[in-house]
Amino acid sequence: MREKLFRWESILVLLCVAVFAWGSASTPGFAEADNVSFLLLDYTEVALLALALLPIILTGQIDLSVASIIGFCSALTGVLWNAGMPFETIVPIVLVAGAVLGSLNAALIVRFGLPALAVTIGTLGLYRGLAYVVLGDGAVTGFPENYRPIAADNLGGTFLPYATLLVLIVGVLVAVVVHHTPVGRSLYAIGLGEQTARFSGIRVDRIKFTLYIVSGVLCAIASLIYTLRYNSARADNAYGMELIAVAAVLLGGVSIFGGRGTVFGVASALLLMAGLRNVLFLNDVTNEIQNVINGLLLIVSVLVPVVANLIRRRRNPAPAAEPGPPPQETLPDPVGATAAHGTPEEDQR
Repeated sequence: MREKLFRWESILVLLCVAVFAWGSASTPGFAEADNVSFLLLDYTEVALLALALLPIILTGQIDLSVASIIGFCSALTGVLWNAGMPFETIVPIVLVAGAVLGSLNAALIVRFGLPALAVTIGTLGLYRGLAYVVLGDGAVTGFPENYRPIAADNLGGTFLPYATLLVLIVGVLVAVVVHHTPVGRSLYAIGLGEQTARFSGIRVDRIKFTLYIVSGVLCAIASLIYTLRYNSARADNAYGMELIAVAAVLLGGVSIFGGRGTVFGVASALLLMAGLRNVLFLNDVTNEIQNVINGLLLIVSVLVPVVANLIRRRRNPAPAAEPGPPPQETLPDPVGATAAHGTPEEDQR
């Protein structure tokens, strides 16, 4: 019971309760249904990016280009809409574009063996630059009203937005795959030791390639929701969102080195960050201060597991090896040497 209470996921749940209790007590309107809907809707795209990053980080990899893929897909949506293409046709094209961008990351990382951090930092700038090439620095608006409720309205008059329902569905699917399938066990095995996983018969390259493609598709879905929700397609949409998504994943207890973490932990971290952001927003805290807080959360999320491991090692030090008998000095055996090589006279002969 004590171990469950002090698990990181349990601490996150307690922090969520504390933030929501603080917001309800200190901020007028925080607990109202409309504000809760806004709170959930505000983190829709971040949640989709976090769910895309979770399996990748479990394998010890990273993808910092996720927000730039949103920007490119949003720009592509605007260009195709300006060209008079029906929105029903734009959606599959954008999804394919996201898959292509994800596969380019996968090809550079998996096929050419390049470091994921360096590759995705490069494609972060590349994809964002392509978005400006495609659309420029302007904006496209006037998207069909019959699709906007999917990204902005609530389900059946409740406080639950349709977009949040989509996030819940994706989250359940990711949880099932990660925690209840052989693929999920393979993700943890790759994160704990890629070479060992290969020797165990796990198709490491295929799994990593697929993860980046799925990440690209989820980013494309997030771009469609983002574009419809704000009714604006811009090349700078979701700028900087990759850091918030990474912070949510790491704050949720996923090890940056791979091999450890849960979907429930990431979901708790997302709810905690959404609640904290909403409280700060309602209290007129500037975006600069919110960025500082997000940076601190990112540092804390990396620092906490390291400190926890140090404390654990000090409490449970490795048992010292029992002193054995001193090594006996071996002397040369002249008899054995003579038997092996013969006498000097025989050797000369």
